[in-house]
Amino acid sequence: MTRLFGTDGVRGLANRTLTADLALRLGAAAAAVLAAETNPGSTTADAGSSRPLAVVGRDPRVSGEMLEAALSAGLASQGVDVLLVGDLPTPAVAHLTDRHRAALGAMISASHNAMPDNGIKFFAAGGHKLGDHIEDAIEAALTNEPVTGPTGDAIGRISRASSADALDGYVSHLLGATPSRLDGLVVVVDCANGAASDAAPRAYREAGAEVIEIHADPDGYNINDRCGSTHLDDVRAAVREHGADLGLAHDGDADRCLAVDSRGEIVDGDQIMAILALAMRDAGELAGDTLVATVMSNLGLKVAMREAGIEIAETKVGDRYVLERLREGGYCLGGEQSGHLVLPAHATTGDGVLTGLRIMARMAETGRSLQDLASVMTVLPQILINVPVADKAAVAASNAVSAAVAEEESGLGATGRVLLRPSGTEQLVRVMVEAQDPELAREVAERLAEVVAAV
Repeated sequence: MTRLFGTDGVRGLANRTLTADLALRLGAAAAAVLAAETNPGSTTADAGSSRPLAVVGRDPRVSGEMLEAALSAGLASQGVDVLLVGDLPTPAVAHLTDRHRAALGAMISASHNAMPDNGIKFFAAGGHKLGDHIEDAIEAALTNEPVTGPTGDAIGRISRASSADALDGYVSHLLGATPSRLDGLVVVVDCANGAASDAAPRAYREAGAEVIEIHADPDGYNINDRCGSTHLDDVRAAVREHGADLGLAHDGDADRCLAVDSRGEIVDGDQIMAILALAMRDAGELAGDTLVATVMSNLGLKVAMREAGIEIAETKVGDRYVLERLREGGYCLGGEQSGHLVLPAHATTGDGVLTGLRIMARMAETGRSLQDLASVMTVLPQILINVPVADKAAVAASNAVSAAVAEEESGLGATGRVLLRPSGTEQLVRVMVEAQDPELAREVAERLAEVVAAV
């Protein structure tokens, strides 16, 4: 049986694989698992209620309205009060889940995916992402039977948070986590017509930066449409046009951030991690002088951190695995090449707006350009090919694929590496090859992609 939860919640084509019915049943199942044993004490609009509370947010894509209604109905049907916080970044929902002492939180978003897709990710009490065993328990609690629950005053109530409670509180939290003012910096921010559209420009302005915003006019349909962290051409062009100090690009739910320096050159998540790791080390804030990164991080990051005396604790791909390692080791910084960065002292999940603030704070503190700060790391050539497949499991079990990988790794030797991994959200296998020679890396990646596509 295929597992319902992927690397980042439940995701699929809205109203096909992710239906209102499934959202209703997911809400009821999450309530049964996450709220059943919660002690009262949540902050809720229903004064004096002993019912547990769920905080529910979403990004602006049009299907979010439908799924928000269904998910909320499922939660309320099981005696959970629901606080709707509207269009907010994923990390804002996690923050509000903690702030309201809620039993659980839920974000309705498909992150960087195109508008027709959507997803539901849950947070446990405290705003933490779920471990595999909790997701398995929610799947086990799903039922195809009609959803029933308590009656009378035991039914949950649904209310909507005010802007002062939701967005204002989140921005205030971000400013409190920014170590210095950003006065004098000019930044272009690409909001991907998504959940960052209000929060990011406001936070950057209130921290002191001059902000030029693009793709910050969501209409429900234009989220991630040739913009944001997966389409950097517009932010690169805008930085050059306006003579800005840097550009920042978020994805649809604003839990990731990629940067562009004043020349319009991309500064990816690995380079951002290197910049912030050195900043935190210099401030005495980098616990164990250790950075947590995934197996997808560039070899250049490992070399730069080794030269700086910083260890790297490596994890599987997925920000929740980074989070788990951060919590297990008591570490202070982790992330992914894609721009998901986590600073546990200030956020329980990846926060793209917080990342942007910390990048600019380092620039302001040192007086150095982003280009100069990013030069601490030399990015080695890395080729990534996304191969559409019918069955990801068949690829993983293929002897032909295993043999091809072993042969190519032998040819690369110590100067490169190969990594094949299935996407957690799409029917793709990602073929990644690193080598000192970019042409060699591309040749190897293309050969392996052909083998994978043939399975």
